[in-house]
Amino acid sequence: MQLVIAEKPSVARNIAKVLHATNAKDGYLEGKEYLVSWCIGHLIELASADQYRDDWKAWRYETLPMIPENWKYQIKESTKGQFRILKELFHRADVTEIICATDAGREGELIFRLVYNQAECKLPFKRLWISSMEEKAILEGFQQMKDGHEYDDLYYSAVARSEADWLVGINATRLFTVLYHHRLIVGRVQTPTLAMLVEREKNIENFRKEKYYLIHLLMDGLDAVSSRIKEKSAAVQMMEDMKDETAQILSVKKEKKKVQPPKLYDLTTLQREANRLLGFTAQQTLDYTQSLYEKKLVTYPRTDSQYLTDDMEENAFLVIDAVNRVFPEISMKGSEPEIKRLLNSKKVSDHHAIIPTVEIANTDLKALPGGEKEILMLIASKLLCASEQEYIYESIKTEISCHGELFTASGKNVLQYRWKEVEERFFKSYGKNAEKPEEESDFPDIKMGQVFESVVVKFSEHFTAPPKHYTEDTLLSAMERAGNEELTEDTEKKGLGTPATRAAIIEKLIQSGFVKREKKNLVPTDDGNVLITVLPDEIKSPKMTAEWEMALNHIAQNTETADEFLNGITELMQELVARYQGISEEKKNQFQGKAKGEVIGKCPRCGADVQEGKVNFYCSDRNCTFTLWKNDKFLASQGKKMDKTAAKKFLSKGKIHYKDLVSRKTGRQYEATVEMVDPGEGNVQFNLIFPQR
Repeated sequence: MQLVIAEKPSVARNIAKVLHATNAKDGYLEGKEYLVSWCIGHLIELASADQYRDDWKAWRYETLPMIPENWKYQIKESTKGQFRILKELFHRADVTEIICATDAGREGELIFRLVYNQAECKLPFKRLWISSMEEKAILEGFQQMKDGHEYDDLYYSAVARSEADWLVGINATRLFTVLYHHRLIVGRVQTPTLAMLVEREKNIENFRKEKYYLIHLLMDGLDAVSSRIKEKSAAVQMMEDMKDETAQILSVKKEKKKVQPPKLYDLTTLQREANRLLGFTAQQTLDYTQSLYEKKLVTYPRTDSQYLTDDMEENAFLVIDAVNRVFPEISMKGSEPEIKRLLNSKKVSDHHAIIPTVEIANTDLKALPGGEKEILMLIASKLLCASEQEYIYESIKTEISCHGELFTASGKNVLQYRWKEVEERFFKSYGKNAEKPEEESDFPDIKMGQVFESVVVKFSEHFTAPPKHYTEDTLLSAMERAGNEELTEDTEKKGLGTPATRAAIIEKLIQSGFVKREKKNLVPTDDGNVLITVLPDEIKSPKMTAEWEMALNHIAQNTETADEFLNGITELMQELVARYQGISEEKKNQFQGKAKGEVIGKCPRCGADVQEGKVNFYCSDRNCTFTLWKNDKFLASQGKKMDKTAAKKFLSKGKIHYKDLVSRKTGRQYEATVEMVDPGEGNVQFNLIFPQR
C-alpha cells in the first residue's frame, strides 16, 4: 500500500479520484493500492522562543539575541487532529512507501518534510511534481516520480528560509519593542516592503508641483506643441505673435514598428493585471486562481515562469481550441496560433506559466463565482494574445516651424492589430475601453515642406505631477524588481518574497496596522512611517532582502550551503543587538502621545488598564507585554473572533462558554468552553474544555 500526502483536502480528493481511492475514512481516502491523506497547510512549525529557555519567555534586552543551538518544532494547536491521523498512517503495517504530493515548490516541500520527520517515519518516499489537476497530468506525474531525496536541496532552502524568518522576526521585533516600549513587528520581507511604501509617500509629500504652459498649433487635424514655458506672460506673448502666421513642416520621420505579443502569466503578472483591470487584491487573485486550479480549470498558480515547456506544443493547441469555443467573444476566428513563441523549457524552473486547461470545455462556467470567472477569462485572453501575431504600426514624428519657434507632433497609423484585437475584445466584454496611448488615432497625411496658412494657436496650462501612490499592481512590480540593479540577469529568483508569498506579505502589513488601503492605493499609517524611521538600514533594505532571496535560491541549486546563509543572518542579529543598547527618552516617545484607546478591562498580569488598539487589546503599562490579538489564530480556527465583547469576557472571567464553535476539520458545530491561559510572560494561550456527559 502506498500513502499519498497532499497539501490540501481538495487536492487530495482530486488525486484520490484518479487513483480510485474513493472509500472515505476519518482524515483520508482509501483504495486497493493507495491511501490518500492531506495536510492543512503547515501542520508543524518552529517552536516559539519560550519553548527553548525559561528566560526567553520575558521580553528583555538581556536575553537577546536569541540563537537556538538546536531548532525545535511543535505541532500547530489547530491541526493536531490531522497530524495524529497522518502519523498513524505513516506507521500503518501495510504502508510500504510514501508519496509526497504537496504543492510542487519550496513551501510544499517543507510542509511534507516537517510532517514526515515529526512523525519519525523511516519509509522511503517519492516526489510527485505536477502543474495541473487534470487526470492526464496526475497520471503522467505518477509515471515520472523521482526519489524524494533528489529534492533535498529544495528542502534545505525551505528550512533556511523559515529559520532566517524566525531569527529576524523574533530578535528584531523584541529588540525594537523593548527599546521603544511599543509592539513593533519586524519581518525579513515585510519590513523592506513597508520601507518602499514609506519612501514613496515621503517623495509625494516633499514634491512641489510647478506650473508650466504649452503652445499648440492646430492645422488640419494636426496638433503640434511647443516645449514647456514656465511663465504665463511668455506663453501669452508667443501665442499673440503667432496669430495668423504661416507654419511649415521641417521634417517627417516615419518608422515601421512591431510590438511582440505579451508573455503568458506568471503569478505576479496575473496579480498585477487583475488589480489594475479588475480591481482585485493580490490575495483575492491568488485565492480565485487556486480555486480554479483545484477545480482543474487552470494550471498551478504559484509560478514565476511565463513560458511553457517544449513538450507542451500539442497540449497548447488543444487548450487554445477549447478557449476559442468557450469564450467566442474574445476568439480570433480563422487565426492560426503561433505556439512556438510560448515554448522555452530553459525559462521554466518549478512550474510553467499559468494557462487554462481543456477541462473548461467540459465545465459549466456559468456556475463559477463571479471573481473566478473573471480571472479565468483574463488567463484565457492572455493565452490567445500570447499566441497571436505582432501588433504593427507606423510611428510618425514631425517638426514644424512657426515664427521662428520649433513645434513637434507625433502619432501612429496602425497597420495590423492582431493580439491587440484580442485585448480589445476582452475589454469590450467587460464594457471597458482598452488601454490605448493618446497618439493611437490615425495621424494625418503630411509631407516635408508642406505649408499651413493662418494656423490656429492656443495655449494650455499644466502642472508637473508627483509620484503616484503605490497600488497592489505597482507594489507587486516593485517587490519583484527590488534589488535587481546589482544582480545578474541570469538570477532566477529576485526581489522581495516569492510569487507565492507576496500577497500574504501585503495583507500582513495591513492587518498589523502599518499599511491601509485608500481605494486602490496602499498608504503607510503613522505607525508604519515611524517604524521605518527608527529601524536600521540592514533590516529595511530591499537590496539586502533580495540578496537573501537569491542566496536561498543558490541553496536550492546546491551552489551555497544553508549554514553559510544562516551564519550571516546570525551575525547580523548579534551586531544589531550590540549596536542598539539604549535610546533616548525622546526617541522612546515617538510612538506615544496618540489618543488612548477605550479601556475594556484590567490586565491579569499587572493590574493596569487594557485598552483597545487597531489590531489588538493591549496593556497600558509600557513595561508589560500582555496582548490579546484581534486576529487570534486559535479563535479563528474555531470560527470565532477576538472582538471587544470577547476580550472583555476573557479579562473579567478568564473564559467563555460557546455553544456554536465550528470544527475546522469537519465544519460541524460543537459546544465547549475556551479558557484563557496566561503564562505570565510571552503569548497568551487558550485551552478547550469540553462539557462532561
